[in-house]
Amino acid sequence: MNPEGVPPQGGYGGYPAQPGGPVVVQSTTVTIVTDPPKDHIIWSLFNFVYFNPCCIGLAALIYSIKARDRRMAGDLEGAQRYALTASKFNIVASVVGAVLFIAIIIAVTSA
Repeated sequence: MNPEGVPPQGGYGGYPAQPGGPVVVQSTTVTIVTDPPKDHIIWSLFNFVYFNPCCIGLAALIYSIKARDRRMAGDLEGAQRYALTASKFNIVASVVGAVLFIAIIIAVTSA
């Protein structure tokens, strides 16, 4: 027996379809945490100092610094683009530098 005007015990505090009654709203929040892109600054410095054929190591260093600046400014998309370019320059500089280094060693030992 529930007299009118008294909410039921253990209920939600109001009658269904009554104006002004409590409304239950469910929401889902999705938080995507992305890691900031790597700027490859150490690799670029190594290539700039040791493997710098045709200034490829310098280009890699410049793009690494730009990637770091973009990341600090909050532009993760731009930082990702610059980091990818720096990575490509680092790969080319490392391969060309290693090939030249091996060629020099072979030339010195065979002479």
